Amino acid sequence: MKPSQVLLPSFLAFFSLCNAAIYDDVAALKKKYDFIIVGGGTAGNVIANRLTENTKFDVLVIEAGPSHVGVLSSEVPFFAANNWFSAYDWNYTTVPQVGLGGRSAVLPRGHILGGSSSISECTFLSVARRHLIPQADFLMYTRSTVDDYNRIAKKTGDNGWSWENLQPYFQKNEKFVRPADNHDNTGQFDPKVHGSNGLLSVSIQNSPTPIDSKVVNASHQLGGDFNFVLDYNDGSPLGLGWLQTTVDGPTGSRSSSATAYLASQFLRRPNLDVLVNGQVSRLLQTRGGKSLSFLTVEFKHGLSSELNRLTASREVILSAGSLGTPHILLNSGIGDSKALSRIGVKPLVDLPDVGTNLSDHSAIANPFVALSNNTFENIREPNVTAQLLQQWNKNKTGPLTDTVASLISFHRVTGDDIPNPDPAAGPNTPHFEHLYANGIIVPNNFVPPDQHIFSVATALVSPTSRGSVTINSTNPFDPPLIDPALLKEEADRKMMRAALRHAFKFVTAPAFSGYVISPAGDLPNATIATDAELDTYMNAEAGTFFHPTGTAAMSPKGAKYGVLDPDLKVKNIKGLRVVDASIFVSVTDD
Repeated sequence: MKPSQVLLPSFLAFFSLCNAAIYDDVAALKKKYDFIIVGGGTAGNVIANRLTENTKFDVLVIEAGPSHVGVLSSEVPFFAANNWFSAYDWNYTTVPQVGLGGRSAVLPRGHILGGSSSISECTFLSVARRHLIPQADFLMYTRSTVDDYNRIAKKTGDNGWSWENLQPYFQKNEKFVRPADNHDNTGQFDPKVHGSNGLLSVSIQNSPTPIDSKVVNASHQLGGDFNFVLDYNDGSPLGLGWLQTTVDGPTGSRSSSATAYLASQFLRRPNLDVLVNGQVSRLLQTRGGKSLSFLTVEFKHGLSSELNRLTASREVILSAGSLGTPHILLNSGIGDSKALSRIGVKPLVDLPDVGTNLSDHSAIANPFVALSNNTFENIREPNVTAQLLQQWNKNKTGPLTDTVASLISFHRVTGDDIPNPDPAAGPNTPHFEHLYANGIIVPNNFVPPDQHIFSVATALVSPTSRGSVTINSTNPFDPPLIDPALLKEEADRKMMRAALRHAFKFVTAPAFSGYVISPAGDLPNATIATDAELDTYMNAEAGTFFHPTGTAAMSPKGAKYGVLDPDLKVKNIKGLRVVDASIFVSVTDD
């Protein structure tokens, strides 16, 4: 007998065991579940893991996309953007944006088990009441500020959302690990701020780049609001520090909600089932009168047009994200009754704030010409990428183990540029951030493909603009209308102009003398550019860092506004809860 004939059955048995609870067949599911979680993304998998710690609860997760298992572009950190515009992306596009000169913007969202934590290049850390929820884009691990969480507590009337009360859960969630290159990271973070026994891996600088020392030196040279901060996740992030990412250093791979919370030991739980390729259309009313409930989930599976229905005995938990959750609620007749009636959807629960309050981080990836032949532009050469992938496959080291940046900084605007009222939650909460990258971050039509680049990407993290997620069809499988209102308000444009000028101030540091040659592409020299010239640039190049929030926002229990009570239960409905980034009052709360 050949060795392959011996090993193949063992391999198949192992593969089956590791994926025992991931199904791609509706017939394989149980007939009854206590909890049905809609969305196996950044939030849903966390909740599924925690609920199934109780062996008396049968839990089903319904994920619209395929499994993450074996998806190389989801495993390799540097390949994250390869998932955009693929089968693992919902491929959303916004409606034309007033603040972008009438352009639409792309809005990648994960269509895969793990959601956006499996496809994008950063991971933001959000909190959903005793369950920590990683969110996504650039694998960045960011907790936000003391001010932000205390504002949530104040606005919801529930002190359980305060920074102090959430600290034990930050620690419980996190497993801070060594970097992939095994370098000594002393002085790059504060160990007291982090946990080491959680499920979500976090690390620092897995593969150093040539610009790292330049950026740190520039921080020391400029001082002021560029001062070095040991750990921006201590709740007071203002300044410049080392970027923390959700990369498992020892394996050089992405740590997502799927890899962390649906690891093989959890999938073997007999009370946890996960269905992939199941797209939910609506929640169906199961009880009327004064105790309304929506415990039946309607969905289609795969390419079939047949609609399936399953009913939870305890709760349905919507974890479909800030775009998917309001989309499902509206198609279920839960939202603004007048607007639903105009579309032809029968209104069942009048909650006018469903889909409103959408906010996101407007961003621009500002490129500068670099006097270097060692930037990410090299890595992206097909032959170099192939060599580095061989290295990654062999020992899980090298440039592919990291994201697009090693350092990040957070800042406030000053003087007349501060909006009134100030959208930031407090004096230690930033208005904007810079991300420092050894190459171009997103394609720019005005930058030649072989041009070596140093990027200072800029994003507004405390925007004033608010948009919406709406529907204009009775077909629940039609995509939603997404309007994040990027840079719509003049206050946001004013802050972005200040942020662009601030980025140019950074590259004037002596550390970049002879290295940063000039702005690249259509990036104007912000130190001398007029407001009109900067506005033209913003209209042409601004987009989003893909952090939509707020479309099912919390409010105090009993309040007539908002969508959720502070325990994340949908107002006026029994047995329906939302757990994802849509719950936050504003984008800086994530």
